[in-house]
Amino acid sequence: MAKLSETIKQKPWVGWVLYAGTILVVFLIGLIGSTIIERRSETVVLQTVKPIADWEPRNSIWGENYPREYETYIKTEDTTFSSKYLGSITRDALKDNPDLVIMWAGYAFSRDYNQARGHYNAIKDIRATLRTDVPQPSTCWTCKSPDVPRMMKQLGVAEFYKKPWKEMGPEITNAIGCQDCHDPKTMNLRISRPALVEAYERQGKDITSASHQEMRSLVCAQCHVEYYFKGKEEKYLTLPWDKGMSMEQMEVYYDSVQHVDWVNPLSKAPMLKAQHPDYEVYKYGIHAERNVSCAECHMPYKTEGGVKFTDHHIQSPLNNIANSCLVCHRESEETLMKNVFDRQDKVLQLNKLATSSIAKAHLEAKVAWEKGATEEQMKPILKLIRQAQWRWDYVAASHGSSFHAPLESARILALSIQKGEEARRLIGELLVKMGVQTPVQIADFSTKEKAQQLIGLDMPALWKAKLDFIATVVPQWDKAAKDKYGEVYK
Repeated sequence: MAKLSETIKQKPWVGWVLYAGTILVVFLIGLIGSTIIERRSETVVLQTVKPIADWEPRNSIWGENYPREYETYIKTEDTTFSSKYLGSITRDALKDNPDLVIMWAGYAFSRDYNQARGHYNAIKDIRATLRTDVPQPSTCWTCKSPDVPRMMKQLGVAEFYKKPWKEMGPEITNAIGCQDCHDPKTMNLRISRPALVEAYERQGKDITSASHQEMRSLVCAQCHVEYYFKGKEEKYLTLPWDKGMSMEQMEVYYDSVQHVDWVNPLSKAPMLKAQHPDYEVYKYGIHAERNVSCAECHMPYKTEGGVKFTDHHIQSPLNNIANSCLVCHRESEETLMKNVFDRQDKVLQLNKLATSSIAKAHLEAKVAWEKGATEEQMKPILKLIRQAQWRWDYVAASHGSSFHAPLESARILALSIQKGEEARRLIGELLVKMGVQTPVQIADFSTKEKAQQLIGLDMPALWKAKLDFIATVVPQWDKAAKDKYGEVYK
């Protein structure tokens, strides 16, 4: 110490260095301590103002205990944000691309298909769509409401799936919300839908061993996945992951169980309908590779009054770039927006080429049947049409695929185009052998209305029946729910 004191007297700058170093060390220790306290505070479960019952579906009840989260969740009702291609506004996909009407001929999606809106609108939208005028099982309710786990608990999972969709109408009244993802006692993330757990089990995995970071994506994967209704009567919701999660592996699974969602009446091709394989496509993107969860982009942290919490306004990150993208990226908002649109532009260009090819293949196959083609002659053509449309739909049905995994999306769409054009080539060769002049003339389907008329849909009659249903049956559902439970979704 004496030597140090002597050194400081001879060289005063040494003392200043030691002084500055001491201040820096103290500052860093304080910063580390503050970070530890903050991280620990994030894991503390706040004492609830009002106990929440198991399987409580009413989001407002949860909101009494977690007002900040609830207030941001309510914002998912908003339908004003529009990005270049998506957003929360209502978009009529059939109007934007009439090819889809031809591709989905014979299937309910050819009647009505709007872009999905925010979670708060889930019940409104499923009640209003023309797709639920076709007899559907209660399996269709599975991802629309926190009432579903409650009814699964009451009826049994298998029994719930088998019920007619309309029979469950008075019970399924609360929109997607808190109970879908959280344990009411601990607020820990949990899986409330059995299909995801069962898919893990069939792969020999234990979903309860998932880390907290993994759970921040898996709670989304309960619903944002590819699935089908297994069994003619059972309609048991099943994830086709037994052979893997890639597009090709799921196709192998479907072929192995000889699954057909419907037969297109134009081409007579046995079709597959992709649902929304968002999680599977995300797994092939750079964000998944870097271990970025769904919640980090779609539900970023927010600070209010010194309290840090997760923003439950689940939405496109493009409407909240500062709190989502810029947490990790150092580019400007304009640059990041351009990066997104560049990827979307290129993938959607391929998307349009694929739908044009497939729609024409369906209509040209119809001509071949009319000219006397045999089942044996058409078999390889129908297989190609099925494969082409599955590939296109796998990308198109996945929300945000053009950004989540643009390279994988482009690869799959390229294969879709290749198979669609191969099907058309084989149809052309077959027609020539049959003495039919090619190329064949097909009807005009350049608008949604023309396409729907072409496939035989009486849209005024369908809409009249739906509006009558909304005016008469839906109020009865709400009244029954209110009489029984005292509060329903509005």
